[in-house]
Amino acid sequence: MSLLYTPTTLGSLVLQNRMVMAPMTRSRAIHNIPNALMADYYAQRGTAGLIITEGASPSPNGLGYARIPGIFSQAQVEGWKATTEAVHKKGAKIFLQIMHSGRISHPLNMPAGARVIAPSAVAATGEMYTDAGGMKPFPVPEAMTLEDIKSTVSEYAQGAKNAVAAGFDGIELHGANGYLLEQFIRPNSNLRTDSYGGTIENRARFVLEVVNAVNAAIGREKVGIRLSPFGVFNDVPLYDDMAYDYTWLVQQLNLAAPAYIHIVDHSAMGAPIVHDSIKATFRNTFKGTLILSGGYDASRAESDLAAGKGDLIAFGMGFLANPDLVQRLKTGAALNTPDMETLYTPGPKGYTDYPVLQE
Repeated sequence: MSLLYTPTTLGSLVLQNRMVMAPMTRSRAIHNIPNALMADYYAQRGTAGLIITEGASPSPNGLGYARIPGIFSQAQVEGWKATTEAVHKKGAKIFLQIMHSGRISHPLNMPAGARVIAPSAVAATGEMYTDAGGMKPFPVPEAMTLEDIKSTVSEYAQGAKNAVAAGFDGIELHGANGYLLEQFIRPNSNLRTDSYGGTIENRARFVLEVVNAVNAAIGREKVGIRLSPFGVFNDVPLYDDMAYDYTWLVQQLNLAAPAYIHIVDHSAMGAPIVHDSIKATFRNTFKGTLILSGGYDASRAESDLAAGKGDLIAFGMGFLANPDLVQRLKTGAALNTPDMETLYTPGPKGYTDYPVLQE
């Protein structure tokens, strides 16, 4: 009996299988409002057990990329309802990923009055695409005041409430890939000398305050968090104490007890290796559900589930190019190849037009 395609539970939710659609930025939310095209895209992939959406910002300040959705306005809540209704009709459960981009941002991608904020006034190396001006270097962000920190924690909590109001089964906090939560964790982007900087206890304080705030807002069984130990995306390089720091963090998360932790592993795409030892530490320390991701095919997914290394397996590019990925993996059918040119372009091309197997 294949574990990958058998139903399982996530807290009180029953999932139709153990396959998770990983969160992937797709930049189709015109004016940052979810729309009917996005609802079609997610519904097409509704044979997954769990869908985790692209990152949606809890604040105008978190809208780093062009055309990413938010979850802070009533129009956004209403816009997301079409997605949650369509996905639920297909049988999948769906969590909204809440992503504040922090310093990975540019004013040309943000509404008037929004601010590029981060733990410290340190610009990320590299550039960002803007619709208005093409590629632009990352700006120096404003260092967050204690009042900024407090209000941003509140924005996450309100975003979680808004997600539930929009019909989501829960939310995933994006604590990975060099965005705001990870910017606090990592010592190169957090140079603070107050109670939010220095030791890992201080650098992780903001993350744990956000976790506790969303737990209180919607219930911990509706909360997950994504982490990228040994990830270097968006200028958060490796450092000596990383294994220690993430071990300490997962111990604290076990106490906070969200429903799941989702580990990012981009080594299949050339990122540093996420060693089995750190994954085993997460597995042995955290008593909730563990989602594994990173370059999985069906046989490796089956093997890791059978070995108890994780509880759910997330697929990214597979679901991006194959709305019927569950059926294709089950039957051993060939997979569509993702069109890399249309990952972030507006419109249906390379988004909702991938072919599915004939019945």
